[in-house]
Amino acid sequence: MPVTKATDADFRQLLDQHEKVVVKYYADWCGNCRLFSPKFKRLSEAEPEVAFLDVNAESSPEARKLANVTNLPYFAVFRNGELLETLAASKEEAVVELISKLHAN
Repeated sequence: MPVTKATDADFRQLLDQHEKVVVKYYADWCGNCRLFSPKFKRLSEAEPEVAFLDVNAESSPEARKLANVTNLPYFAVFRNGELLETLAASKEEAVVELISKLHAN
């Protein structure tokens, strides 16, 4: 599934539309965020049943508050609209492990 850009205007709707969601919070000035973008796209292609969202943490304060974003890049996984877990990291292996929590019961 392609990565979808999300904002405060459509964030909640996107969470409600998809059972499993991975969110990457970023900022335009964040170098590590830019470096992670191709990895995030590759991960999204490997997980067709999971929705991948890109959220600009600076222009979407409500979406940022939902996951208690503390650092960038910051990742959050949601199942059925509920926050499961978050992670501040720029290592792909850590994000893969976070995504795996969506598949656990």
